[in-house]
Amino acid sequence: MRIPDLSHAAWRKSSRSNGAGGECVEVAGMREAVAVRDSKDPSGPTLRIGRSSFRDLLARVRQGELDL
Repeated sequence: MRIPDLSHAAWRKSSRSNGAGGECVEVAGMREAVAVRDSKDPSGPTLRIGRSSFRDLLARVRQGELDL
């Protein structure tokens, strides 16, 4: 698998992130996938998810299926 170059990615922070150092997630859209990272560690690991899988994940989150 080819490792994507995310050096020029346009990262967007989740609207649910707070300024107190809590759960901070950023996403960047790519042609074939969506990259996800922890905004507190921007040089750390990223998770790459296919676009259709990411849409499915968002739908489940919005429906409350994944609440802890």
